[in-house]
Amino acid sequence: MDLYTIINVAILLILLLFLQFLNKKHVKFSNRVFIGLGLGILLGLVLQLIYGADSATIGNTVPWYNIVGTGYVKLLQMVAMPLVFISILSAFTKMKLGANLGKIAGFILFILIGTTAISAGVGILSATVFDLDASELVQGESEIARGETLEEQSGTVASLPEQILTLFPANPFLDLTGARATSTIAVVIFAAFLGFAYLRIVRKDEETSKTIKKGIDAIYSLVMGIVTIVLRLTPYGILAIMARTVATSDFAAIYNLGKFVIASYVALIAVFIIHLIIISLTGLSPIMYLKKVSETLLFAFTSRSSAGTLPLNLKTQTDRLGVPEGIANFAGSFGLSIGQNGCAGVYPAMLAIMIAPTVGINPLDPGFIATVILIVAISSFGVAGVGGGATFAAIIVLSALDLPVALAGVLISVEPLIDMGRTALNVNGAMVSGVTTSRLTGELDKEIFNNPNYDKELA
Repeated sequence: MDLYTIINVAILLILLLFLQFLNKKHVKFSNRVFIGLGLGILLGLVLQLIYGADSATIGNTVPWYNIVGTGYVKLLQMVAMPLVFISILSAFTKMKLGANLGKIAGFILFILIGTTAISAGVGILSATVFDLDASELVQGESEIARGETLEEQSGTVASLPEQILTLFPANPFLDLTGARATSTIAVVIFAAFLGFAYLRIVRKDEETSKTIKKGIDAIYSLVMGIVTIVLRLTPYGILAIMARTVATSDFAAIYNLGKFVIASYVALIAVFIIHLIIISLTGLSPIMYLKKVSETLLFAFTSRSSAGTLPLNLKTQTDRLGVPEGIANFAGSFGLSIGQNGCAGVYPAMLAIMIAPTVGINPLDPGFIATVILIVAISSFGVAGVGGGATFAAIIVLSALDLPVALAGVLISVEPLIDMGRTALNVNGAMVSGVTTSRLTGELDKEIFNNPNYDKELA
């Protein structure tokens, strides 16, 4: 390790110690999160200006920064699958939820899939307004290589019936490891079967059901204890993640593909506004909602991991928004792999509109637009909640439309930047589904939601 790398690592350690000092001074958790974000951006910019994104020093520094940043995300991913499993299972032990199970699951799925279809429409509109055309994009060696990889992956994409079959948990223990792209939804299905089995036992053997409930509640408390410990590391993780992201960003590539980046964020922001409109239509304050979800969305933005954000997602819904645990567990867990508005909605729809002219298809043809929206909505099932989910969704949609997948490779240089916004939108969609469902079923604790002083710490 050279001298400059040692200095860079030492600076990070000093900033981490500063955050720890703020913690000992009892500075509010949310304030420490935003301070960590600001310090990370500043450190990244300084490193970028001094060394350059492609320098050997940055290359040597990033692995050390990843110990804190990527390590933190891995800890969250570590607890994500157990949390999905026990959250769904514990939802069934709530007797009130058991009585309304079909209605609650129906509302959540309808909102998640419905908003994904709307997101596809917004993506199509944005790509059209900005006149995006993939044929105008210039491909370098890395983009061509990426395109070839996508072409190879598209050759392995299964038919729709086969894709539906992959959702089923043939080996739930394998899926608990997250080994497959559809592992999350498979774990949800497995936990749901156990939940229905529990409800049968409640009707036939009340004493046994009480014992099972105690065991489930104990495991849920244990998992949430781990979640709380990991969440306390959020300010440190965000600092390191942002420092690495900014220091390694290719600003020249971002400039060259600036129109696509701008069009993407216009679409993402438009869908986010639609989310707020949905909140307001239920009679709730979108301003109050924004205030209470900002930390969670910030982490989703920086980490680019919907699965890693799940613990924050659930605690925000229950502790700050007044969503019952059962509904929050369903909304958060389903939102990991169904109806991701950013990755499975906006992104593949924009790519379809961009790529269509290269094969002589009129992207404004009503039939083509309707087909894109339908395929996007259907293919949103089983999209992984970790990095790469958007690529997986794009391959499915473009393959189903018989469009060249390779052209999507040209966007590789700006993928990380756009993926930040997509992930935040995914997580927000899950929280909106939880809040809206709670409101529609009359189970939302409005006192918690509407109380501006009720801002319970997430960690």
